[in-house]
Amino acid sequence: MTDVTMYTTSTCPYCRNAKSLLASKGIEVREINIEFDNVRRKEMMALSGRRSVPQIFIGQHHVGGFDDLAKLDRQGELMVLLA
Repeated sequence: MTDVTMYTTSTCPYCRNAKSLLASKGIEVREINIEFDNVRRKEMMALSGRRSVPQIFIGQHHVGGFDDLAKLDRQGELMVLLA
């Protein structure tokens, strides 16, 4: 199974929703909390081109945020990316 990395903050409800969706599929997430880490925040922005959290990566593929993740799941494409 492909590695999943998610940039988060501890107060973000979308981050919790994304973690919950992935956990429901048995997927472990490498979580990078950027709340107080400006170096990691800049890393996230450089990789994703976005400032908001969560930013989710499946392998090297940038999925986007929770809405993007949920859309992939609804379309049946999430498990394909994770395979």
